[in-house]
Amino acid sequence: MFGRPRDIVALAMELLHETLGEVTACSAITASAPVGPSQRQYANAALLLQSRLNPRSLLNVLQDTEAMLGRVRRGQRWQARTLDLDIVLWSGGIFAAPELIIPHPLYRERSFVLGPAAQIAPLWRDPLTGLTIRQTAARLSRWKRKA
Repeated sequence: MFGRPRDIVALAMELLHETLGEVTACSAITASAPVGPSQRQYANAALLLQSRLNPRSLLNVLQDTEAMLGRVRRGQRWQARTLDLDIVLWSGGIFAAPELIIPHPLYRERSFVLGPAAQIAPLWRDPLTGLTIRQTAARLSRWKRKA
């Protein structure tokens, strides 16, 4: 519907800037392999967004944006999807609700999240571990080399 994964991510970043607040930094868009059963290649990026929305409201708008760009939620995790927008970290620190946990519970294990995030916010600290994104990315890289 909207083209290649890279194009969809670029369009989503534009829409978020126009609707949610000010995008103060954007990483490069990079390709990545899927997590789970999907066979599709994905594109990933990170952005810093300055918004007045609380995390729940922001999540609702992100999910509306996903739907607008062709995502259909089918219930099973990690199915092929057009777009997956996540709130990884938040300037308010920790947030927990049934539908949303910040920091994102799996971001520390995902180089496709940490790489782009380290491009734009290498010194941002994880409120649970105290580590910067750069340190977390380096730890993951070392762990993957050993495995």
